[in-house]
Amino acid sequence: MNNKKSLRSVVCKIILDFKGMTFLTIIIISGTIAAALFPPLILERIVNRLSAQQQVPLYLALIYFGLIALSGLLESGQNIMITKFGQKVTYGLRMEMCAKLQHLPTSYFTRNEPGKITSRFVNDVDAVDSMFTDGIISMFADTFKVFSILVIIFYKSKGLGFIMVLVTPLMFAMTRIFQKRILKSQLVNRIAISKVNNHVPETISNIRMIHTLFRQKYMEQKYDDYIEESYVATDKSNLYDSIYSPIVIFISSCIIAIMMILVALGGQVQQFFGITVGTAVAIIAYVSKVFEPLESIGMEIQNIQSAVAGVKRINEFLQEAERKETDSSIINVELTSSSRSYICFDHVSFSYDNENTVLSSLCFTVESGEAITLVGRTGVGKSTIFRLLLGLYSPHKGRVLINGVDADKISDTQKRKLFGYVEQSFHPIAGTIADQISLFDPEISVKQVEDAARLVGLHESILALASGYGTPVENAAFSQGQFQLLSIARAVVASPKILLLDEITANLDSDTERRVLEALKRASHGRTVISISHRLHEYTHNHKIVQIGNQSK
Repeated sequence: MNNKKSLRSVVCKIILDFKGMTFLTIIIISGTIAAALFPPLILERIVNRLSAQQQVPLYLALIYFGLIALSGLLESGQNIMITKFGQKVTYGLRMEMCAKLQHLPTSYFTRNEPGKITSRFVNDVDAVDSMFTDGIISMFADTFKVFSILVIIFYKSKGLGFIMVLVTPLMFAMTRIFQKRILKSQLVNRIAISKVNNHVPETISNIRMIHTLFRQKYMEQKYDDYIEESYVATDKSNLYDSIYSPIVIFISSCIIAIMMILVALGGQVQQFFGITVGTAVAIIAYVSKVFEPLESIGMEIQNIQSAVAGVKRINEFLQEAERKETDSSIINVELTSSSRSYICFDHVSFSYDNENTVLSSLCFTVESGEAITLVGRTGVGKSTIFRLLLGLYSPHKGRVLINGVDADKISDTQKRKLFGYVEQSFHPIAGTIADQISLFDPEISVKQVEDAARLVGLHESILALASGYGTPVENAAFSQGQFQLLSIARAVVASPKILLLDEITANLDSDTERRVLEALKRASHGRTVISISHRLHEYTHNHKIVQIGNQSK
């Protein structure tokens, strides 16, 4: 399956799904712009009447203050609607990314560290939210406001209009220069933040090893380097931001001064720039309203540029190739067509990075109902064999067959009924004890859950809990061994044909190991069993031994 999307397509879908909110946002933004344009025009009429020593009608003052109040209300409404729209985009984007995450191949998680993936969902999506709430939409509104003001100034005084038309592109050019500098700094900062996000959980998860090997200074130095890299990039970005606003304010003050000087001159200059006192007051107000949005546009450009790096990474994530989906109906027929199911590794070669070979021309078969144990030193590829058998990866050469069907072509639904996988440690999910066994599979009945618990010897212990099978897992005072038994129950509840055991007694004491091995004997009855073990024990006494490393049986 290759269902590639982009941030643009996600945003367009959100706009179509929330047409009413989108339309209302546009209306409020348009009203905010219009309300901001009228007060200087009313002020012009008031000043002209005062300069002509005429009485100012009360309704003009009321209209002026009413427009000011309306402008404030509409601006508040604009901010609320923009924030709501940004939240809709954030929600929709995270939902789309979560759906994408479910369909990515295992190789993606091998290439990318957990901290890096988390950064996509947290930092990058927050940057996109900022881009919409404090960037694109606001910049569109401010740009339209600037354009409208320039039209009014040009209508009132062609000379002053020409000055503003000349100055505005220069301001835009200056903004572009700052834009490029800010983008470069933000890209560097984003990379540094991603390194920090990955370094912290990596350090925490390996803290014992770090202390054992006395590598605290090394890890601390790496962290300091990442923080320094982020600090330098942020400092550059803040420098550009701090000098941009004062430059805009200085230029706006100079433009107003130049305009007033030209207006005060006589002759043809006065004819070209000539305006009334009221118009001069209105234009001064408009000039301020031009440069205020330009200053805001500069800030909004910074927000957009800050988010560009995040947008690129989100697009890359959404463009990731998804794992191939299989036709489960065809696979079901082929897997169950024979009375004898078997496993065959036919000259299998595999590498995670296409450089360091993990398995090379591996060959062995497992007959239906047979039990084998894979042995070999750490790093020779025993766990990789399980991953290939589960279809999480495809071999680079050769084939991994289950009853003649390629393992990587078996559907996820069929895998649940075909495989039972017991890992070294139990991984709980949010839910009850029953949910830990069924994994929320609606096809698994309550009786199947209870039978699986009886098989591993946990039924009585679960019933002794306050709510029995309905007890939340975090409230179940289970020992490590009981959790491992729960893991075996989870593996066998769907009555799989094949049982995969990955060093499940590695972290257990002798008494707990005995209980787990007894449960395994009951769970393995009538099933094909493949186990990984660094040491042989009573459970593996009758297993065929497959030595991994030299590919000899």
